[in-house]
Amino acid sequence: MTRKRIIYEGKAKILYEGSEPGTLIQYFKDDATAFNAEKKAVLDGKGVINNRISEFMMKRLDAVGIPNHFIRRLNMREQLIKKVDIIPLEVIVRNVAAGSLTKRLGVEEGTALPRALVEFSLKNDELGDPVVSEEHIACFNWATPQEMDEIISYALRINDFMCGLFAAVNIRLIDFKIEFGRHFDGDLQRTILADEISPDSCRLWDFDTNEKLDKDRFRRDLGGVTEAYSEVARRLGILKTSASGAEIVDFQAGPK
Repeated sequence: MTRKRIIYEGKAKILYEGSEPGTLIQYFKDDATAFNAEKKAVLDGKGVINNRISEFMMKRLDAVGIPNHFIRRLNMREQLIKKVDIIPLEVIVRNVAAGSLTKRLGVEEGTALPRALVEFSLKNDELGDPVVSEEHIACFNWATPQEMDEIISYALRINDFMCGLFAAVNIRLIDFKIEFGRHFDGDLQRTILADEISPDSCRLWDFDTNEKLDKDRFRRDLGGVTEAYSEVARRLGILKTSASGAEIVDFQAGPK
């Protein structure tokens, strides 16, 4: 199979020209980065797990009315996705204080927030993805008022759904980052969820022990990163154990 032309390469994924009009192929790498790529490593198998978890989440979000870019999985590392114009914002939804919020505001890590908090940062690695307000977004026209209404509504609905989904497998959704894009179908333009949803983009803690099951294991040198990602996949019904004890990614399974 001839490899398609690279459209974009990020820290954890590569986007190739799609095999069908209006599509891209999203390839999940094993690369892990933190602190604006100052810390790097290659974690064997991470891309395979993230590909499957993100597929799992996108299909279930679509089923509850959240439009997104996922079309179908192509193989263990690749998805066929709709081509979108990415809105240059990272949308962060927080349920519990962690990460940069604790540093900026001096809130103790693990403090439950009184309500889901939606924050925005500008997608700009050179500037360190700075936090921006809705006033900044309107002033610089990074998104229209209608798009912002849709983004906030979708973000809160996604949070409600994922909180319940993860709670059912004894995982607490601390926070997550998502992105949105403009999808054009003829003259019709629609705001849809894009990028990925995986332990790379979510903070996930075990409900009973507060053990971290996400990228913070890499950021904080806790070790066992792929093992933690595998545990998330196992609880979601994606990763199975064979009779010989080997772990197998089950591309069909999942909780009903």
